[in-house]
Amino acid sequence: MLFEYCAENFTNTDAALRAGAGRVELCDNLAQGGTTPSAGVIEQAVAIVRAHEGAELRVIIRPRKGNFDYTKAEMRAMETDIRYAGANGVDGVVIGCLKRRAKGKGFELDADATGRLIKVARSVGEMRGRELGITFHMAFDALDEEDQLVAIDTLVELGVDHILTHGGAAGTPIEGNYDRLRSLIAHADGRIVIMPGGGITADNAAQVADALGVEELHGTKIVKLGA
Repeated sequence: MLFEYCAENFTNTDAALRAGAGRVELCDNLAQGGTTPSAGVIEQAVAIVRAHEGAELRVIIRPRKGNFDYTKAEMRAMETDIRYAGANGVDGVVIGCLKRRAKGKGFELDADATGRLIKVARSVGEMRGRELGITFHMAFDALDEEDQLVAIDTLVELGVDHILTHGGAAGTPIEGNYDRLRSLIAHADGRIVIMPGGGITADNAAQVADALGVEELHGTKIVKLGA
């Protein structure tokens, strides 16, 4: 099992890695769903993770709370943040862009905006000689179920390697979302990692992994700090 610890700031990063986390998603403002951490926080987190052999660090690239439909200025800001994070040692970035439906309510995957950020990440990887991993974050859960299946295919084509999803509305018990998660995993069919998160803790992680047949899980309590 690979446990991805969702960290706010770098404060508990070392403790999480010592407790068994293999990857860290670094964020700021988790109460707002996670936003891009500062340059200093990124640098310190990189130094901590590098002290743990085999551990990885991915950084969320999100300029604000709220929806995932971004302005031109916000896109430029995220491009800059990807360049900085990649140039300063992170192993990957966590992104997600949606757009409002032309007709009707709700959102759909913004493949153009997402692809634009991935292109920046790839260019950084080429410059440093090591690819950046790409996770599509829980913006995915704002899509309708049918749209999620189409989005999986598109994200595979774009080169995303992980999709983070709760399988349902935020705050719902993860156990109630097993059927949706199983359908997403089946559709992905090994082409991309569907990584469950939200409501998964060190206490129920084994049960969730067994029920879904997954090898990667995400959460703020996925390991017991100080264990």
